[in-house]
Amino acid sequence: MRLEVRLADTLRTLLERAVRDSAFPGAIAVVGSRTATLATVAAGHLDWGGSVVPDERTLWDLASLTKVIGTTTATMRLVSEGRLDLDAPVQQYLPGWTGPGKERVTIRNLLLHTAGLRAHRPLYTETGDAASAKSLVYSTPLDTIPGARTLYSDLGIILMGDVIETLTGETLDGYLERTVFGPLGMRETMFRPAPELWPRVAPTEIDPWRGRHVRGEVHDENAFRLGGVAPHAGLFSTANDLARFARMYLNGGTLDGARVLDSATIDLFTKAASPTFSTRALGWDTPDGRNSAGTLMSGRAFGHTGFTGTSIWIDPEADVFVLLLTNRVNPTRANSRIIAVRRAVADAAISVVRASSSSSSSNR
Repeated sequence: MRLEVRLADTLRTLLERAVRDSAFPGAIAVVGSRTATLATVAAGHLDWGGSVVPDERTLWDLASLTKVIGTTTATMRLVSEGRLDLDAPVQQYLPGWTGPGKERVTIRNLLLHTAGLRAHRPLYTETGDAASAKSLVYSTPLDTIPGARTLYSDLGIILMGDVIETLTGETLDGYLERTVFGPLGMRETMFRPAPELWPRVAPTEIDPWRGRHVRGEVHDENAFRLGGVAPHAGLFSTANDLARFARMYLNGGTLDGARVLDSATIDLFTKAASPTFSTRALGWDTPDGRNSAGTLMSGRAFGHTGFTGTSIWIDPEADVFVLLLTNRVNPTRANSRIIAVRRAVADAAISVVRASSSSSSSNR
């Protein structure tokens, strides 16, 4: 049986079972290599009881995939151009970010989530507009000494977005469109999709704070308070676009003649900085046998998850990417069945690809 058929059959079985188990109303999984998409499989519907089936052009709220698809990739470009120093103090770029100990925090600390910042702060309930929310990010004190621990923090990535905008003189969304999404032909990757696109958007949560079923606007409340364009959340994209993005990384930063990154910067940013201390790479995460990468990816793999039910993993050693897009928070974020599904999809994809590779080798 051809690799593509086996992959599709395996993924379909997993996703359809997950829909029956109420892990999410709908999903699409894509597995591919540097040269092509090997399998694309959708299951379920965009909403419980709805009739629209997900496809390659469904728009998904990427949640924290925004951090890597957008903010980290932008940061990588600035580092490769020599415009941003990973070991420079954040205050060199953001002199208004002051407070005890903050002078010791570097750009590297922000990307590794070792800045000493708290994990989260409900800006959306503590403030009433974007300017006040950003001011609160700046005034939030450090919790610990920089470098003492790894604590995944949206606040640090929000600051990273300001660093990018300060250096480029552009808005984050404008810079990404000009230097990443546009050159890659990612024409349906965007912040704040226009209302006419909302029928193609997978709905997320029935949000008690907003008092409505969220669709077409960012699920993350802090990103919503910041105006919908935020470094930590807010991107919407499609399976087609994200497959192109993953292939660019597997091709050392280029795709179809467009160079977005260089291979040395990709290697730098996607290796765990201190494997005995944390799985975190610069912006990215790496496998540990327990996270959403599953148990079969190589030590060179890197990826990330999004709270809404999204994930991307890229394994250069195996020449494979695994993309899973779901709206598991529909109708409530209390649903955590996605955790097991992510691992199962990653393991299944790698297992089938490996088996096909072994079979091809033995038949030579």
